[in-house]
Amino acid sequence: MPTPYLAVDRDVLDRNLESVADLAHDRSLWIRPHAKTHKCPEIAERQVQLGAVGLTVATVSEAETFTTAGFDDLFIAYPVWARGRSGERLRALAEKTRLRVGVDSAEGAHLLGRALRGTGAEAVVEVDSGHHRSGASPDQAGDVALAAAAAGLRVVGAFTFPGHGYGPGRRRAAAAQEAAALDAASRELRAKGIEATVRSGGSTPTLEMSDTSVLSEIRPGVYAFNDAQQVELGSCGWDDVALSAVTTVVSRRHDRFILDAGSKVLGADQPSWTSGAGRLPDHPQARITALSEHHATVEFPDGRPALSLGDRVRVAPNHVCSAVNLSDELVVFSNGEIVDRWRVAARGANQ
Repeated sequence: MPTPYLAVDRDVLDRNLESVADLAHDRSLWIRPHAKTHKCPEIAERQVQLGAVGLTVATVSEAETFTTAGFDDLFIAYPVWARGRSGERLRALAEKTRLRVGVDSAEGAHLLGRALRGTGAEAVVEVDSGHHRSGASPDQAGDVALAAAAAGLRVVGAFTFPGHGYGPGRRRAAAAQEAAALDAASRELRAKGIEATVRSGGSTPTLEMSDTSVLSEIRPGVYAFNDAQQVELGSCGWDDVALSAVTTVVSRRHDRFILDAGSKVLGADQPSWTSGAGRLPDHPQARITALSEHHATVEFPDGRPALSLGDRVRVAPNHVCSAVNLSDELVVFSNGEIVDRWRVAARGANQ
């Protein structure tokens, strides 16, 4: 095949899915995987068959894509501002599928209630556990829940995203803060007469540290494929990386090698703590030292050239979710042979 393209090792993918499904079962946690990572109904179906209670999505259009594909239990883990057309689309979804939507303000709850009243849709209060993105403070969760209930929504609990676990040495502290925030939010809801049956958290880096005395549900996404960030965080090893970009060495300057995949294939994510713009699983000593739209510059620290012009090279993106959203399809391999092609059905579903 012409390069670059995104390849999925189906055997590694299935092993990853089974491993986390087993973890959730053993710890009596519901698993609601985040489909924004893979955006593929074929993978979502595998997750449901392994016991997922439903799917998490990031946007209304992702929810529409997976509803059309036949999935009937979706959580939009986002404080959707349900004004105008967004509210109309939410209502149409709620009339087709079991729907939960995130809310983190009284104003947002009012709009959600106006859009969803009478549909049976549920609201989950988002709280900030330390990532400082969206989410009310845990001590305000009860007031947000009351506003949602007054707007005609059934409030079923609270959720958070421990995204500040994405950094060296931060995973355990982020998991502890996740549990503390959800516990505090649950007590605030209970004080307002609302039982938090859903206490939803979980990211791929914090999965192993999930506090089962507090959480009822986990929503990991990256675990299906894993990526260079997860390896560098210690969440997985290279043998657990199921997706890579297959590239070709198209140019060479002394000890520098140029691959034919840049930011338009790998994504541009490069947190300050990562060691480069992606990694080469088959050459872990190498580093991608520069990335442009259609070029990746690879260097070997020991100065020993290990590649030749025309070589095919696997690259694990730093952030697999961004890479998948740039591709029309995933080429699926098993035992080294192409066995399928999966369309990235929710590619570009950003609204």
